[in-house]
Amino acid sequence: MKQRLQFFAKAPEIMKAVSALNKAVDECGLEVSLLHLIKLRASQINGCSFCVDMHSREARQDGETEQRLYLIAAWKESPLFSERERAALAWTEAVTKIANNGVSD
Repeated sequence: MKQRLQFFAKAPEIMKAVSALNKAVDECGLEVSLLHLIKLRASQINGCSFCVDMHSREARQDGETEQRLYLIAAWKESPLFSERERAALAWTEAVTKIANNGVSD
């Protein structure tokens, strides 16, 4: 998929900060497979087709199954996700949608 905007050309300082944040997330200690699910679900919620495409491809390259990628939008109803993954996806949704309702206890 072709990127519509050239963010690094238009806002290099902001993109440096975004890259540093992404690096920190990647090095946070969570397993790569879980980070793929988190990034993909947040991208779905945000409606970023470029990001969904990118994170889906990265997850596939690291061994994620097509079935789980298809079902991540319906993770609450799917038996394919572990309790740990469900907790991470619930937190991802809460944080990504924080402007709607805040974060529950």
